[in-house]
Amino acid sequence: MAYASPSGSSGTGPARTPRRALLVLFGTSLAGAPVLGTPHARAAPGTAGASGLGSPAKKEIAMELVASAENSTLDWRAQYRYIEDLGDGRGYTAGIVGFCSGTGDLLDLVRLYTRRRPGNVLARYLPALRGVDGTGSHRGLDPGFPADWRRAARDAAFRRAQDDERDRVYFGPAVRRAEADGLGALGQFLYYDALVMHGDGDDPESFRGIRRRALRGARTPERGGAETEYLGAFLDARVWAMKREKAHSDTSRVDTAQRVFLRAGNLNLDPPLDWKVYGDRYHID
Repeated sequence: MAYASPSGSSGTGPARTPRRALLVLFGTSLAGAPVLGTPHARAAPGTAGASGLGSPAKKEIAMELVASAENSTLDWRAQYRYIEDLGDGRGYTAGIVGFCSGTGDLLDLVRLYTRRRPGNVLARYLPALRGVDGTGSHRGLDPGFPADWRRAARDAAFRRAQDDERDRVYFGPAVRRAEADGLGALGQFLYYDALVMHGDGDDPESFRGIRRRALRGARTPERGGAETEYLGAFLDARVWAMKREKAHSDTSRVDTAQRVFLRAGNLNLDPPLDWKVYGDRYHID
């Protein structure tokens, strides 16, 4: 998971420790469902339609909104080459959603890339990535891995692999869960943003824990509740979780962005959109 520091400088950071559990518990349980929003896929019946994030235009908005909070830019595509160790015990954090060498999703990404392009510049690091999974170690990765990551990011096949893993692990599951809860484009985006930042698992500060907390105070539209009331409860739960982790304690991505859209009643996330994150102003026509 990437995030923007309160100072507004670019940076990325990982999701919470249970991020690996997302791959097993959430992504695998939905493996049979269609992946939404990939560049070459159309929304299937029962998935997000033209008014949801299954629409390419709405998906692009979602990517830009996340990038504004996580990288202080709307140019989310510039993050394919990003790589850094943030000193948080999760090893290297890299790419468009902060794939981490210590949480397994970076390993899965390189595996996918290698299946598609054998002999690529990152393939030789697979044994080391398996060895450091679950740790913050760089053993077998230094000194060449960061430079080779940036070199791989020039390859369209690697960029596509990042897109596909983002969709399989984060975007697709978030949108499907939101649709099952009866939520429109804004709610789908709120789920996606939370899933990227917090990961999923059984702890209260994961995406799943945030949703459980929201359900204590409001019902989803699928359960007969009002969409605006439920989304307000979800954002309250999200802020609670963010304040429990130092790296996420600045909640402006919720307070001066997501709540702005909710207060305006923009449940379809229709442009024009104006918001602020960490004091910086953004606009989408």
